[in-house]
Amino acid sequence: QVQLVESGGGLVQAGGSLRLSCAASGRPFNVYAMGWFRQAPGKEREFVVAINWSGGTTSYADSVKGRFTISKDNAKNTVYLQMNNLKPEDTAVYYCAWDRSAYSARLSATSSDYGYWGQGTQDKA
Repeated sequence: QVQLVESGGGLVQAGGSLRLSCAASGRPFNVYAMGWFRQAPGKEREFVVAINWSGGTTSYADSVKGRFTISKDNAKNTVYLQMNNLKPEDTAVYYCAWDRSAYSARLSATSSDYGYWGQGTQDKA
């Protein structure tokens, strides 16, 4: 059974930092790209960042470039999202997601390209 479990959200002052974790299981971890999306109240889900299957390539939304960093630990089957200099507009539920395609060269910002999703973790800044 494929599972993605996010953790690490919370309440933080503007300018503060949080690190989100996404523990993955049920598929070979280092075969699929992973992404983080977020959804603020009353808004559509939006792309935040993606990392390719090897961890060597990343893609960030313009709104978080220079502030957020994605990384993955293959030994722990976990993806991390380090969020620095948080702003009120970063307040959202954050979801991690697994790409549908193995060894894909894409770093998709399209939610339909991701086949598995976590339950989300709330971040308030």
